[in-house]
Amino acid sequence: MHLPYLFSTAPLLAFSAAAQTPRDVDVAIIGGGLSGLSAARDLVEAGKSVVVLEARDRVGGRILNHQLPNGDVVEMGAEFIGPTQDRVIALADELGISLFSTYDHGNNTFYLNNTRYSYAGDIGAGSLPPISDEALLQLVPVIQAINSMASELDPNTPWDHPNASVWDSQNFASWAAPLAPHPDAQFVLQLAWTSTLSTEWIEPSLLYTLAYVAAAGNQTTKGSLERLLGVQGGAQEKRAVGGTQLLATKLAERLGESVVVLNAPVRRIQKNDDNRYTVTADNHSSFTAQDVVVAMSPPMASRILYEPPLPSHRDQLTQRMPMGALGKVHAIYESPFWRPMGLNGQVLSDSGSIRSVFDSSPPNGTIGVLMGFIEADEMRLLDTLSEAEMQDRIIKDLVRYFGPQAANVTSCVFQRWDLEEFSRGGPVAYAPPGLLTQYGPALKTSIGGIHFAGTETAEFWTGYMDGAVRSGERVAKEILKTGA
Repeated sequence: MHLPYLFSTAPLLAFSAAAQTPRDVDVAIIGGGLSGLSAARDLVEAGKSVVVLEARDRVGGRILNHQLPNGDVVEMGAEFIGPTQDRVIALADELGISLFSTYDHGNNTFYLNNTRYSYAGDIGAGSLPPISDEALLQLVPVIQAINSMASELDPNTPWDHPNASVWDSQNFASWAAPLAPHPDAQFVLQLAWTSTLSTEWIEPSLLYTLAYVAAAGNQTTKGSLERLLGVQGGAQEKRAVGGTQLLATKLAERLGESVVVLNAPVRRIQKNDDNRYTVTADNHSSFTAQDVVVAMSPPMASRILYEPPLPSHRDQLTQRMPMGALGKVHAIYESPFWRPMGLNGQVLSDSGSIRSVFDSSPPNGTIGVLMGFIEADEMRLLDTLSEAEMQDRIIKDLVRYFGPQAANVTSCVFQRWDLEEFSRGGPVAYAPPGLLTQYGPALKTSIGGIHFAGTETAEFWTGYMDGAVRSGERVAKEILKTGA
């Protein structure tokens, strides 16, 4: 399918809340991330009139490019693309966005108990960090059990599994810690979920963590923990030339200024007597539609006033499903100095403000970029600090991992998603114990003409760009099937 002939190619800069948009549309979509834009693309292609209302002054949601002074781009939000992420790969291909391999040549750095180690291999290929034999003997069976239990789940309805209530009654730590009591084994398991969900391992339920693993595949390939965590063959395998926000901006440009409206945070959705909906935004723009797509995370969707109120099961879901605590930092260097040292820039650490690091240098290698995730309790702590204080802590971490050359940063670029008004965290809203079995179906069950999208609702690759695209495509099919 070739989309260009279907859409206007008006430049994105022309989009604004003042755009001349028809008040009456078939579908109003709230949220200009990949889920909302993907739904809009499919609906427009099917001949529906659509408006996409985006609260920010840009499209992309939790995908954000930042241009450096030399013209290179770093990604402040979602960055990686991997195998079985078929829908986002197809979207990149359709939009002419090339992918390149995440830098993975050389050894990993492992920092444990105030000691730095260097080791070869990748979790995606089944290689584990250099921990003691005793810890490995405990860790390996737990990983195997996670994959085995996850393989039994239907990613679309994990709450229907016979053991769902038992698995959902406990957090991941309460299940895993007794099976792997060695501190080093627990460190690996803790970091696995901190780096994936931006939570501490006591926060998500066991059922949710298993469902997240089950979702790391597609219709023909079972999900696995190794695919979630790995680079080669894993979720971190590829990056996008020009940055992943191009996926959103190019989609929006094709839809055109008559469809995408920026600076329009929606505060109210009201059902009218004729069973149409009136959607009202802060900029006083108002649209009526037969169907409404709420393409937002559950906690952000709860900030909209619905008239009449949504059913209690949906309210309970949005009240109980928080965002992870996430930030990213890019430390910029004149060159990737770690590569001649035989290092690939990847770090796993049991201490510090950044405990997982990647080489996020541009594909041309003109500069060096070390990207660090700030997550869970560390992000909540750093949210209280100034950027200068954050930078001091980050550089100290990088010096521990890479030596004194790491102090020679030319700049540091931060993004604190917790403090971003229309995200309030990242990378995904997660389910604490008791939520999925009680309220899981409310994630994507439509209510009248109100439909729910967003990566949290995806059958596969929940929490990732691929999941966002899948959710938008699902909602579009749902609307078209009803003949709206």
